[in-house]
Amino acid sequence: MSQSTNHILMIRPVDFKFNAQTAVNNKFQQASAQSDVQNEALKEFDGFVEMLVANGVDVTVIDDTLTPETPDSIFPNNWVSFHANGEVILYPMFSENRRAERREDIITSIGHQFKVDKITDLSTYETQNLFLEGTGSLVLDRDHQIAYACRSVRMDEKVLADFCQKTGYHAVVFNAVDSEGFPIYHTNVMMCVGDTFAVVCFDSIPDLKEKENVKQRLVNSGKELVAINFDQMNHFAGNMLQVKNKKNESLLVMSEQAYLALKKEQIASLEKHCKLIYAPLYTIEKNGGGSARCMLAEIHLPVK
Repeated sequence: MSQSTNHILMIRPVDFKFNAQTAVNNKFQQASAQSDVQNEALKEFDGFVEMLVANGVDVTVIDDTLTPETPDSIFPNNWVSFHANGEVILYPMFSENRRAERREDIITSIGHQFKVDKITDLSTYETQNLFLEGTGSLVLDRDHQIAYACRSVRMDEKVLADFCQKTGYHAVVFNAVDSEGFPIYHTNVMMCVGDTFAVVCFDSIPDLKEKENVKQRLVNSGKELVAINFDQMNHFAGNMLQVKNKKNESLLVMSEQAYLALKKEQIASLEKHCKLIYAPLYTIEKNGGGSARCMLAEIHLPVK
């Protein structure tokens, strides 16, 4: 088991735009007057892929399709996760227009290079209006089999219990809210767990017992804690992902906005664990309400 992988799946957008269906509970999204959102997002996407490849990361890029309409397809980590035991898990999605992002041909394509032994489909929970949006809702400590999850419309504890029962993970559940007390839609915007560190907006966990429990679980599993504040979280400083490159070096991937929000001492703490790499993703962040981590679906499957 390894916390980070060198293999990443990314979906290249063809019709990226503000999604009104997701905006009802994603306060990180802002409708913009930008006229060329898709073109700007595509430039950012391609630049991001180039930056990852230049740093030795193996990226599988699959183009989105124009139909059905999937404005958020750029964030594949919400509908699928790939595991070291050869398991692929499909997740139930809150927004109807996001459900069409689940594509069999993408799994088939991944299966040409990687071993897919089992597909676990949790998406049937959508019929009960119960959701669990992949590694957006779940921040996984793969080494210690801990699934951190903040409660929201998009993270139902019944589905989480099923995920844990099927995978052997143990859930650490808590409430997380923004500075105005509104529930945070995805756990991965307020925390990132690496192999030896964790970046967390502890300010967003109002319950002291829950906050202490999250801290203890992280410390007990050998993580150095880097605490970020609400303002940094709002600039996507919690939305990072540790990956490996071909030389097995650890990289911490984030957006330029997230990097610029960090303080010198936070950067120094993180640089003890990884090389920090970043790219400008401003259009994607503003219109999509997600950042670098959301765009990366880690492939932990065994290579054929």
